[in-house]
Amino acid sequence: MAQTAQRLIIDVSAEGVRLPVSLARVRQACELALRGERVKDALVSIAFVTDRQMAALNRAHLGHAGTTDVISFGFAPTAEGSGLVGDIYISPAQARKNAIAHGERIRDELLRLVVHGTLHITGLEHPTDEHRYDSPMWKRQERVMRRLAEAR
Repeated sequence: MAQTAQRLIIDVSAEGVRLPVSLARVRQACELALRGERVKDALVSIAFVTDRQMAALNRAHLGHAGTTDVISFGFAPTAEGSGLVGDIYISPAQARKNAIAHGERIRDELLRLVVHGTLHITGLEHPTDEHRYDSPMWKRQERVMRRLAEAR
């Protein structure tokens, strides 16, 4: 039986928005999260979008009014042995608001949302109430953030 090549393909776009972090650093954050979950084959698209675009995605796909910080979609494999496929949408404007509210740097909050969305596409979930910060997913997210900080 032939072995397929293992690879991570991470595409990042930021048309129409300004980012205080490099696209290479965004890819690195996603890759660290994927490798932490032992994902070897993946095709991930990360799009930084305006609040208007995010509000449209939120309404169309989740039925929620208004914008949000991150939305992710993980798709079921199309064939046995095929890799993970996922799309992540992030609002830099909402990341800025989150960062200010929590006393974080904006670039760190953007990277946290990349990691958060990546963990969601791997199938991880968290509570939506105040217990989210104690959840296994949140702890994994913060572990990846520490590794990312060490990799500067």
